[in-house]
Amino acid sequence: MNNASTQVPNHLVWAILATLFCCLPTGIVSIIQAAKVNGLVAAGDIAGAQAASASAKKWAIISAGVAIGLTVLYILFFVVVGGMGAMSGSY
Repeated sequence: MNNASTQVPNHLVWAILATLFCCLPTGIVSIIQAAKVNGLVAAGDIAGAQAASASAKKWAIISAGVAIGLTVLYILFFVVVGGMGAMSGSY
């Protein structure tokens, strides 16, 4: 298989966006994995590049999921605390 004809997506853009807007620790792991992809393709390790690509995508999705989960918990916390404050002032 020729390296020039093999294209493995590195998901670097998603990794950077996940790091900036979602969750820093998991986003950094995604960036590290995404940065490996092109070097592995150039070295002829297509299987390694595909594994790094899949790992970068997985960690970007995990980062987005963590951010969404924390946002939902944050909103729920203030809804519950706000509801408790409204109930305590009613007597």
